[in-house]
Amino acid sequence: MEQREVVVVDAVRTAFGRAGDKGVFWGTRSEDLAVGLLKALVERNPGVVPGMIEDSLWGVTNQVKEQGGTLGRMVTMLAGWGWEVPGCSLDRMCASGLTAAGFASACIASGMHECLVAGGVEHLGHVPMGFMRENHPRAGEAMGGEYAFNMGLTAEEIHRRFPEFTREMADEVAFHSQRKADEAMRAGKLSDRIIPIPVTLADGTGAVVDQDQHPRPGTTRQALAGLKTPFLENGNVTAGNSSGLNDGAGALLLMSGDLAREIGLKPLMRWVATGVAAVEPGIMGTAPVPATEKALKKAGLSMGDLDVIEINEAFAVQVLWCLDRLGVAADDPRVNPWGGAIAFGHPLAASGPRLVAFLAGHFRDNPRARYGLTTMCVGRGQGYSMVWENLQRN
Repeated sequence: MEQREVVVVDAVRTAFGRAGDKGVFWGTRSEDLAVGLLKALVERNPGVVPGMIEDSLWGVTNQVKEQGGTLGRMVTMLAGWGWEVPGCSLDRMCASGLTAAGFASACIASGMHECLVAGGVEHLGHVPMGFMRENHPRAGEAMGGEYAFNMGLTAEEIHRRFPEFTREMADEVAFHSQRKADEAMRAGKLSDRIIPIPVTLADGTGAVVDQDQHPRPGTTRQALAGLKTPFLENGNVTAGNSSGLNDGAGALLLMSGDLAREIGLKPLMRWVATGVAAVEPGIMGTAPVPATEKALKKAGLSMGDLDVIEINEAFAVQVLWCLDRLGVAADDPRVNPWGGAIAFGHPLAASGPRLVAFLAGHFRDNPRARYGLTTMCVGRGQGYSMVWENLQRN
């Protein structure tokens, strides 16, 4: 059977807040972050009505409390879409939202569906990482060591096994992530994909959140060098060269190319290929390499064919390792041109859709660019990569 063309019509997200009571979304529930995006996808795209959307696939890592109860279904009803739009929740930890995009793409490509929403949401302030999770008694043994449960220690393990990637190099990645994020924000590069979310702040006042809270534009190399290493005494991984704990959501509107043309929408990008891979959990941050290699092989492309590379910066050292093994320099201008998760934060399932939204922006700004990559590492030792083609080209 011939594979159908799959296109992304829109890619939106909330701003990312800091987790905890100082975060802008402390008084806002996870579902309401997602609901704002669902409403925006319909409002922003004339010709699209809720009845066209055949399923709502939502990545959610910690599916308890407000994030349980099949959030992907509940948010369609909270958005006022009626009872007829189905939905589900998916968990592949950090790549839950990107997996939702991958599953949606596969469903449309196969002819099973014409139009889907794929998103991801995480409120780490309300539902902390690992909350209410009960691991199997042999889980540590199966993963090669108890340290594999702690993502910071898996990053330290990469430093230990591959000492050529130093603390100074990791801090340099972090410095440039913050610098590039600041430049992009100042230039207004991010505003068209951030959906304003009304919130109630801790003091009871109302506000509308439309700017990321996590970036630290004044970050200096000296400040990064002075940070402690909380995961390992005299280690290399710090709060400065790691992604943050955050709250946020992101969502994509995907459909067949035929449907987009029929209703007169101009797609942003075309799905090309997906690759998922697994590695030793103790060095989980290395998995984007085999995942990317699989995706590129399916696409018939090489790293040299990619014009933009959006890699989630879970930890600076894993970005360094992955780029090196993929034959890409750490300072290659194709990599995270607007900065990454070290600057913007990493609300787990929301980060995959954020990568796609950023890629759409890069494609808009670079009409000569043809192919782009979104890739992530995943707790427990997985990687997820997707290759996309720019449809905003001259």
